[in-house]
Amino acid sequence: MKKELRSDAFLQDAMERWGDMVYRLALGHTRNIADAEDIYQDVFLRLLRDTTDFQTEEHLKAWLLHVTQNRCCDHARHLQRHSTQELPACISDSPPDPAAEELWQAVAALPPKQLTVIHLFYEEGRTTEQIASLLHCRPATVRTRLHRARKALKRLLGGDQDEERFERVRQADAPSICAAGTKAARAESSRP
Repeated sequence: MKKELRSDAFLQDAMERWGDMVYRLALGHTRNIADAEDIYQDVFLRLLRDTTDFQTEEHLKAWLLHVTQNRCCDHARHLQRHSTQELPACISDSPPDPAAEELWQAVAALPPKQLTVIHLFYEEGRTTEQIASLLHCRPATVRTRLHRARKALKRLLGGDQDEERFERVRQADAPSICAAGTKAARAESSRP
């Protein structure tokens, strides 16, 4: 017996409401536009074919987050099994900021669960309670993952001695990732 596909209107509405979130999460995991677009398409194709009866918008949103995260993990495993060479980055008018590149590479090196909470907390602006609801875990678990991710980023980026250098990145390219907990940010806010 053939399964019914969801309506075009349902899929279009889901893509308009949650497409940006799915794409940004995929891009955060892959750091590659083409891979993020592939994951985006795959997630919404799965939604089209899935028969889950979504009770609320939050249920649909959580389903999309889970499928996106699982698809990103599948993609990472595929890359580990099949080595590839990256094409050179596109040449832009302005030279790339080495601090921003190093920061994004460090974020991409985090384990998937830590990368996801970092993305949802800083890029999506979600609270730990909202993230816990979306990921079906306790808020304390989210806070632990955030703490471990920040600690790992600090270690990957060279500890306290580089905080001032990465403050520039916070202001220019990644305002949300570097904003939490830097000494420079605290010093700026306490000045008269």
